[in-house]
Amino acid sequence: MIHSQVLPRLVSAALVLALGLHAVAGQAQQQSQYTPHPSTQEPGRVVTLDDLARWERELSNWGRWGPDDQRGTLNLITPEKVVEATRLVQTGTTVTLQHFPRVEDAVDSQTFGETRHWMSRVDPQTGEVLFALDEIQFSLHDGLLSHIDALCHYRTEIDGEYVIFNGYPQNLDAEGCKDLAVDRMGPGYVTRGVLVDMPLLKGVEWLDPSTPIYVEDLEAWEEFAGVEIRPGDALLVRTGRWAKRAAEGPWDHTRGGAGLHASVLPWLHERGVAILVGDAVNDVQPSGVQGINRPIHQLTQVNLGLPLVDNGYLEDVALEARNQSRWEFMVSWVINKIEGGTASPFNAIATF
Repeated sequence: MIHSQVLPRLVSAALVLALGLHAVAGQAQQQSQYTPHPSTQEPGRVVTLDDLARWERELSNWGRWGPDDQRGTLNLITPEKVVEATRLVQTGTTVTLQHFPRVEDAVDSQTFGETRHWMSRVDPQTGEVLFALDEIQFSLHDGLLSHIDALCHYRTEIDGEYVIFNGYPQNLDAEGCKDLAVDRMGPGYVTRGVLVDMPLLKGVEWLDPSTPIYVEDLEAWEEFAGVEIRPGDALLVRTGRWAKRAAEGPWDHTRGGAGLHASVLPWLHERGVAILVGDAVNDVQPSGVQGINRPIHQLTQVNLGLPLVDNGYLEDVALEARNQSRWEFMVSWVINKIEGGTASPFNAIATF
């Protein structure tokens, strides 16, 4: 529940923003071959920790859907929004938005744990497979897995205590998160999806690593595609990560990847985006904001309560959208009920 003494001091932590595993990623940035895109340092574009501290307060959705809310901006997907989405179905064509991890030795594979697949009924003496039963193991945050982050995944520090969205203390143990875990986010959703195909807009196959996407880019796409991002939408932002990987091989997109610049945060809040789907880590990497490597992750999850999908597979939907010259469609997905889980595979399809 929201602590009344915490909310007014939401910015008092002076932004201890990149914690846990992602703090390590931020430190690794210093040794990376990638540097922030020059445009992120231009006057009028620079985002500072003070800016983020102000946005923590101004963009906060704490308490908006009640003190016990655990769904955040998914609440914007109303029954009316679902009906609106179903009316977008015209041809009945479906494409997947999911990439699933493979047993692959690559820089973007098995990033937080081993990926394995094996037959589970095997004769220990002969090695003969006795029955068609198998098992699988993978990390929920694997670099090859399209996954939706639970809102307990990121935290901030206020008065020496770790706090997550809506003012909940970050209460977790070996069994997972006690609040804002993925199994608290609802069974699944249907809503209007809008694809932003940045490579198509810019006339390239993919955006170069570390290319930032600004508000003017998103609004230029709206004009190009004849669409407008509205409350309750699933916003899909394609940078061409998977196309580049297919053509040139894997690279460490977590250190050098195209994505949203931190200055997009107020726009996401203003437009009422319900879920943000990127084909890499959503944040441009490096972020260009001194002191924090993933400001999009931090503020969307902790302050806006906006769930993110990392590594969404947006190649098939981009091709179908181009073929039909339609960049809005119905999106549907289920949430795996992983008790205490910090993420779920993004089992999603787009239907035109």
